[in-house]
Amino acid sequence: MAKEIERKFLVSGDYKKHAIKSYKIAQGYLSTVPERTVRIRIRDTKGFITIKGISNASGTTRFEWEKEIPLNEAENLLQLCEPTIIEKTRYIIPVNDNLYFEVDEFFGENNGLIIAEIELPNENTKFIKPSWLGKEVTGQLKYYNAMLAKKPFKEW
Repeated sequence: MAKEIERKFLVSGDYKKHAIKSYKIAQGYLSTVPERTVRIRIRDTKGFITIKGISNASGTTRFEWEKEIPLNEAENLLQLCEPTIIEKTRYIIPVNDNLYFEVDEFFGENNGLIIAEIELPNENTKFIKPSWLGKEVTGQLKYYNAMLAKKPFKEW
């Protein structure tokens, strides 16, 4: 099983001009229990199922398994998901040493929220923090997509 090591930040400036690509995402959760989340995602015209384990104490590392599935299966599985379906546009922004920020601009029930994530090879990896990067929110559960589905940003 692969490990996901990432840090999350709020965004407080103009990031879009640095993006090298973007795509639309719709995702929902079949399970949001703390020990494991089961996510269904449609990214543009591709479907995925992802299972994530519980995060470590710092909130940076957890187990992750993902597999591409046929688009029609992802569309059908989204119908079975818990409320709310997450809608967002993801922007890919290069940083340094083959690292990228994924900046998610949320819509629908989470409209107005913008979060940047960076996946790292290990927890101690150094990276450049661009001027548009705001407060770090790594490990704060309310910023996890699974929690945004349960308690959307508009309800905070």
